[in-house]
Amino acid sequence: MSAAPLLRQVFGFDGFRPGQEEIVEAVAAGRDVLAIMPTGGGKSLCYQLPALMRDGVTVVISPLIALIRDQVRALREAGVAAGALTSGNTEEETAAVFEGLRAGELKLLYMAPERLASSGTLPMLRRAGVTAIAVDEAHCVSQWGHDFRPDYLRIGELRATLNVPLAAFTATADVETRGEIMRRLFPEAAPLSFLRGFDRPNIHLAFAPKDGPRRQILDFARARDGQSGIVYCGTRAKTETLAQALLDAGLPAVAYHGGMEAGPRREVEGRFQREDGLIVVATVAFGMGIDKPDIRWVAHADLPRSIEAYYQEIGRAGRDGGPAETMTLYGQEDIRLRRSQIDEGQAPLERKTADHARLNALLGLAEAATCRRQYLLGYFGEEAGPCGHCDICNDPPETFDGTEPVRKALSAVLRTGETYGAGHIIDVLIGNATEKVTQRGHDRLPTFGCGKDIGKLAWQAILRQMLGRDLLRPDPERHGGLVITEAAHPVLRGEIPVILRRDLIAKARPAPVVRAQVSDEDAQLFAALRAKRRELAEAQGAPAYVIFADKTLIEMAATRPMTLDQMARVSGVGAKKLESYGRDFLAVIAGEVPAMHPARRALAGSAAGELFDRLLEAQNRLLRGTDGTEKPLSVSTSVLRRIAEDRPRDLARYLDPARFDRFGEAFAEEIAA
Repeated sequence: MSAAPLLRQVFGFDGFRPGQEEIVEAVAAGRDVLAIMPTGGGKSLCYQLPALMRDGVTVVISPLIALIRDQVRALREAGVAAGALTSGNTEEETAAVFEGLRAGELKLLYMAPERLASSGTLPMLRRAGVTAIAVDEAHCVSQWGHDFRPDYLRIGELRATLNVPLAAFTATADVETRGEIMRRLFPEAAPLSFLRGFDRPNIHLAFAPKDGPRRQILDFARARDGQSGIVYCGTRAKTETLAQALLDAGLPAVAYHGGMEAGPRREVEGRFQREDGLIVVATVAFGMGIDKPDIRWVAHADLPRSIEAYYQEIGRAGRDGGPAETMTLYGQEDIRLRRSQIDEGQAPLERKTADHARLNALLGLAEAATCRRQYLLGYFGEEAGPCGHCDICNDPPETFDGTEPVRKALSAVLRTGETYGAGHIIDVLIGNATEKVTQRGHDRLPTFGCGKDIGKLAWQAILRQMLGRDLLRPDPERHGGLVITEAAHPVLRGEIPVILRRDLIAKARPAPVVRAQVSDEDAQLFAALRAKRRELAEAQGAPAYVIFADKTLIEMAATRPMTLDQMARVSGVGAKKLESYGRDFLAVIAGEVPAMHPARRALAGSAAGELFDRLLEAQNRLLRGTDGTEKPLSVSTSVLRRIAEDRPRDLARYLDPARFDRFGEAFAEEIAA
């Protein structure tokens, strides 16, 4: 059967998502395929549907048992003969799978890559009549990737043994990782490749420097109470303490990490699938197995390992296409830890260099001064304009030339022997004569006190940005002491300027995420209103809050005014701002807005405005008199406005005799009403 009828009959869809149909056709035709598709783009359908279009069994290699069980369950609910061979099977489940294979009834057989290590797997698959292989999360085959799984390397042997077409799918693979996927899985000939883009426009991207990270996570989660979310932590212990803090704050939360027994882990996975509003505080062990489409937010309490890991982890939010939010915290300690993990690892120098470059890319995203989505997509080789849907676009930071303070910091690092951490360097810069500083004679250095005009908090932000740009790097051989990198030498020589973000220096705490105060239903409209505000502010060269405060935009998004009268009732919209911006914001909410006479617009939102409309209607009704045969007569809008505002008992003072005779009685009735 062809794809379209099966799509409707089996999966209940009337059409493909963008990019799916071509891939389905290629896989169904027996082509080798490598497909890079964003999370939520419908990768699984691209191998499930072709499996139903061909004879025999399609083997699906997938990395996590939880994900396998969810997909098999969903397929069975759709009437598809699917099974799994995993370590989580009961004896009865395994027996049923083997019986289905013997009877030739099974269409899709899922297994984890570790199953390929069993000596009996290849003979069993040969007997089963396998006609195709699908590999999910194919980036796990790459030692350059962030989720490397050694057993994935056996897939090449499986393909060669069975001599069947292979389709590989992933949401995250840079050029280097894609190259290794090609070499490992398709050594003889390049597959048909589909790069379906990395953009997830429904996900709001945001980063914030750490400033009381527990409080920051609690504030972020509390503002999204009732929404399902994930908090990723760098250590197992932190998942437990942070989950308890969320519980103490009255939020439903549970910890998850690789050190837990299998039973409790499955219990958490099940609760997260079933319960609305549950927060899972987890290490990256909680990740690829999630098949929950309505996760509304993902927060990182610690900096992820790489930009690929970051993209993969935030991709678990908003898989249903609805609005989703992210927030990533980071600080100097995160950067130091990640650098040390790379340097102290056993990988060869080439791998360490690549891992530092990946970390640099993530730090560049964290410290970005322009659109984050534009930066993120650029890393993956895609061009894009500013998205209008990240924290930078919503509230563009100020930047300044930080070359001079950066050079002072570099000089202090060099003059102290590239042996000390950030705290000691800052003490030298601000002239803080601590015992450690004076014992080492650093109070006599030319750099001592050269940065006292900036202040400690500001220097912390500067050094963090320098670490993020890889101008400084902790040296594990010097117990984490900061050393300057090759990239710093041109800065020291004054050949390259360094532009820093002022907001990270001026603000002791990051501003709260205003989107948290907006319901899911209103989030997209709120983002559009902020984009309009930014456009108007940029045109005037003025701060965005000069146009409207966030609170005003939140109320607009919630109440959705459809007329200037309704807009005028929104808190923060005075007569002048209504005059200046009312139509612009109404156009975002309601589309084109009919023109309104300035005299009437001045009364918008008031009882006088409503009376003005009734007076105008009465005038139009009597324009040619009660019988419609008299000479046309009207009242000027300025007079109508005065009558509406004053509500006079004596209309003769406002209307000449002819107009008083024509309209007086009708106007008096409207005023009385």
